[in-house]
Amino acid sequence: MLSIAQHTAMLVDLETEPVEDDVVLLEDYAYPRYGIPSQETKEAIRLCAQLEGMITDPVYEGKSMQGMIDLVQKGFFPEGPRTLYAHLGGAPAINGYGYTFRDG
Repeated sequence: MLSIAQHTAMLVDLETEPVEDDVVLLEDYAYPRYGIPSQETKEAIRLCAQLEGMITDPVYEGKSMQGMIDLVQKGFFPEGPRTLYAHLGGAPAINGYGYTFRDG
């Protein structure tokens, strides 16, 4: 994760390079288990698709977006600095979940 953050920082010309203490891993949104989206994950996926046209998969990106939305709502991130959500892919996994999202 640190390597991805450092590479992203370079691509967006961030003034400082992320260090290990900047990377925080929260596993609170990885439920109910790998490959199975929670109701909250499905809601986050739908919200992003409707508001931003951004497609996230139910395995990783949807769960991380669920976490991002929840953390923003809880005031986890300090006011002032910008927070970057890096969508790292996952589109191929969407095909396996067509039935889950058949109604939108």
